[in-house]
Amino acid sequence: MTNDDRTLIARVLTANDQRAYRELVNRYQSQLRYSLRQLTGWDEALADDLAQETFIKAFANLSSFRGDANFYTWLYRIAYRQFASYYRSRKPTEPLSENEDDHEGHTPAGETDLHRDISRALAQLPPEQAMALHLHLQREHTHQEISQIMDSPLGTVKSHIQRGREKLKVLLSAWQTTVTP
Repeated sequence: MTNDDRTLIARVLTANDQRAYRELVNRYQSQLRYSLRQLTGWDEALADDLAQETFIKAFANLSSFRGDANFYTWLYRIAYRQFASYYRSRKPTEPLSENEDDHEGHTPAGETDLHRDISRALAQLPPEQAMALHLHLQREHTHQEISQIMDSPLGTVKSHIQRGREKLKVLLSAWQTTVTP
């Protein structure tokens, strides 16, 4: 955690400084919303709702932040719980929204279809696998960092990543290229 994050958190806790908390939100909201959009199949409204709930919970529980992990990691842990809670509350037959055009403009032209398909494939995985894969492959977190974010044992995180990769291979099989000699 940066010293600047520590300073802002201290100002929020000691003086209920709303501007300091707004600064923390401004620092991390873009990354967090992007991740949630990936996990929700580019359902921007849902992702924004989950992000807003994450920041509300973070503010309400800021005094429980111990500082043994980065503030960013702590936020992602809350966001993961929000996402998993939403996922569990859905009706089994209710698919996540597939807003095809909502994500256009966020990726280079040649990657738009692949980006959309990866997002949709992630949305079909159990939330633990989707989050672990997203954090590992798209956010480039280490297994240890993912373990902290998800509040799961390291071995469990590795299993989620491995199982999720296998499922993604099947879901994204149309993207596999055939190598000819």
